Amino acid sequence: MKTIAILGSTGSIGTQTLDVVRANGDIRVAAVSAGKNVSLLERQIREFHPELACVWEERDARLLRERVADLPVKVVYGMEGLKEVAICEEAQILVTAIVGMIGIVPTIEAIKAGKDIALANKETLVTAGHLIMPLAKQCGVKILPVDSEHSAIFQCLNGERECGQDHGSLHKILLTASGGPFRGKSYEELKKVRVEDALKHPNWSMGQKITIDSATMVNKGLEVMEACWLFDVTPDQIQVVVQPQSIIHSMVQFVDGSVIAQLGTPDMRLPIQYALYYPRRRYLAGERLDFAKIGSITFENPDPETFLGLKYAFEAFAAGGSMTTVFNAANERAVSLFLHGRIGFTQIYDIIRYCMDHHSTIQNPDVAQILDTEKRVYEMIETKWPQSGIRS
Repeated sequence: MKTIAILGSTGSIGTQTLDVVRANGDIRVAAVSAGKNVSLLERQIREFHPELACVWEERDARLLRERVADLPVKVVYGMEGLKEVAICEEAQILVTAIVGMIGIVPTIEAIKAGKDIALANKETLVTAGHLIMPLAKQCGVKILPVDSEHSAIFQCLNGERECGQDHGSLHKILLTASGGPFRGKSYEELKKVRVEDALKHPNWSMGQKITIDSATMVNKGLEVMEACWLFDVTPDQIQVVVQPQSIIHSMVQFVDGSVIAQLGTPDMRLPIQYALYYPRRRYLAGERLDFAKIGSITFENPDPETFLGLKYAFEAFAAGGSMTTVFNAANERAVSLFLHGRIGFTQIYDIIRYCMDHHSTIQNPDVAQILDTEKRVYEMIETKWPQSGIRS
């Protein structure tokens, strides 16, 4: 029996993690957390019977306690509650499916407690990779990527690890992207994009924030940063390739010129299950690739001059230190404003650019400095673009 804890059990990755649990009889859920979705969290508690549950606000914790008073579950809240979920004694693996930089501190606590990390929280490595990866190595903890692209790279490298090659034989990572819903559009066309259009991803079913990040290609920029930390490569060893069908999830080219790719249907349950059972594979129900029906798989170069999220991400990572936090925090707030109809689509780029241009980089920031940088970015945006009606 494998026991897990989940940060963000009511979100897209969290609910799909529970789908994997349902389909297998040998995974137990010891702890769960949610932001504000008390109703769904209650249903999850009643189905999976965790000993511990966390919400963000104290008032929601009181409400949840009332609703599950008939069950033997401890309800906690806030950052201290998330840390308690992260270090839950019964769990061997922590699934970090929570969105935002709020996931950094509990992930660090879990690593210190010896928990393997099934990592779906991008911000953890994007802003604190210089802290997370050495700590995981020091504590003997596995960082198991859940993102489909990083899981694909991880799978492609498995044979090399088994032969003792580690990453020495790796020449280049080919990180694939779908191109999102606006592939081929001009920058002028992007200015007219509506929220409902941006949320229509052609292939994947994801949460709202990640779906918008895919449309701006910020998501691919964040994945480049993650890949650098996960696989100990430099940005010039990563080539982003647009693969519109989302069949090839990523590829690795080795020093002898050979390329290994991981292919599959766009189903997040596959990388989730692979992380939970690594290094074993388990049966996963669902659609299988039919290459005769597919007919062809096509490739394109990305357009970083139109989809500026990718260009700015490379720039932020090259600057290093706290600049990646600025990139991430500025995007996070800008996406929220776009989703609430307060800015236009391309103004997401304007906000990121402004914040990067007005930040003095702190090299090797600690956690407190990372979180303070996030706060300062939010304040900068509030001052430059009041939320009552942001305009460039």
